[in-house]
Amino acid sequence: MFDPRQFIKETFVYGLATVVPRVLNFLLVPLHTQTLPVEGYAENTAFYVYAAFFNILLTYGMETSFFRFFSQSKNPKQVVSTATITLAFTTLLVFSILFLQTNSIAEALGMAPYHFSLLLGVLLCDTLVVLPFAYLRATGKVPKFTFLKLSNVCIYATLNVLFLWWFPLQGISLPWGTDPVQYVFISNLLASAFVLLFLLPFYFQIQWNWHAALLRKMLGYGAPIMFAGIAFVINENLDKLLIRYYIDDATMGAYSGCYKLAVFMTLFVQAFRLGAEPFFFNYAQHRDAPKVYALIMKYFVLFGGFLLLTVGVGIEPLKEALIRRPEYWVAIDIVPIILLANLFLGIYHNLSVWYKLTDRTSYGMYISLAAATATILLNIWLIPLIGFMGAAWATLLAYGCMALASYVLGKKHYPIPYPTKRILGYLVLSAGLCAVHWTKFSGQLGVGALFVFVFLSIGFFMEQRELKQLFRL
Repeated sequence: MFDPRQFIKETFVYGLATVVPRVLNFLLVPLHTQTLPVEGYAENTAFYVYAAFFNILLTYGMETSFFRFFSQSKNPKQVVSTATITLAFTTLLVFSILFLQTNSIAEALGMAPYHFSLLLGVLLCDTLVVLPFAYLRATGKVPKFTFLKLSNVCIYATLNVLFLWWFPLQGISLPWGTDPVQYVFISNLLASAFVLLFLLPFYFQIQWNWHAALLRKMLGYGAPIMFAGIAFVINENLDKLLIRYYIDDATMGAYSGCYKLAVFMTLFVQAFRLGAEPFFFNYAQHRDAPKVYALIMKYFVLFGGFLLLTVGVGIEPLKEALIRRPEYWVAIDIVPIILLANLFLGIYHNLSVWYKLTDRTSYGMYISLAAATATILLNIWLIPLIGFMGAAWATLLAYGCMALASYVLGKKHYPIPYPTKRILGYLVLSAGLCAVHWTKFSGQLGVGALFVFVFLSIGFFMEQRELKQLFRL
């Protein structure tokens, strides 16, 4: 029987390991926007765009494939060893090839060779810890998982503060020159290396039992996930690179800085996904699984709508507190649009349960690739036409279409009784109130608080009977 308390607990614990690091990372935004000019922030953004792209290629869907086969296999140790050996081998091979071609690849990407070398170091460390972290999640070793995730970001944040603020304040010469951007990358590399060292014993504790037939199945399951991941990186990050291409570095930096204010929705979606994905797989055999998935979706949208509205009405004070340089504020109008776009992305992740449970991951690939194609075309069309706002609207349209396509296909292949009208009602209400506040009452926190109260009151009134039953109030 579905226990909402247990689901919330698991989601919260795993989410904590994601949310707290992302919050600490987000708290560095004032430091970065104060110490890095918008052009420097553009360079910082490009670094992590390429990191995201390479990360998808290097892991090629193996993490999700691992969860699927680990939960089903009669010999889970064989799944662990096969996945680990394969990913470690390919990572070291690709890293060696890229390292030998550092200068030519860096030039093609428009990066300094030194920055690209740091990127390779970060990628090596982060890829080698993917399966150890997945194993910790799959076996319920929450404390260790959480400790390492928090340690990584604490080291990264501490080094950022030391390199960009404390050392200059004390008049201490920085050890590798005065370029502030490189110290963000160096901090990342050192933090990632610490986590890798801590998890290295995992590689000596597993049974080294590689199974070719199992690997073929895992690769077949994971390949569409990889292509979907590439498409996701395009949807999430191509707009920034195209703004750099069509406009300039300064606009890209301002856009990327303001984009960070949507992190609250991103944190919620990512925390939910970390906790919910193992649950969806483990609960799939229960008779009432579709009803439970529908229930989870409804409350996900209700809380996501609350978050959209809460952040949306507080944009003005947030920008002053978190984005220190006024030259970044030229792109502040993108924030409500990006918030809503990320909520649609979260809805899509919820809907994607149908193709993961039915082993039709190719559908996820097709949906994501279609959205990526739309993203490319929309950005190429809209950015020259209406500037950076075109990039924001393209993101919203892409994620909205992904959610719609997944919903339509899911009804055919794995019907889930979603309360569609109520979900759409919460979406329209939260987005509508946010739009009214942003266009008519921007900066008026009293009116914003009233709007949030209205939304919560309607949500509680509509769901009070079910909430009392679920939590036995």
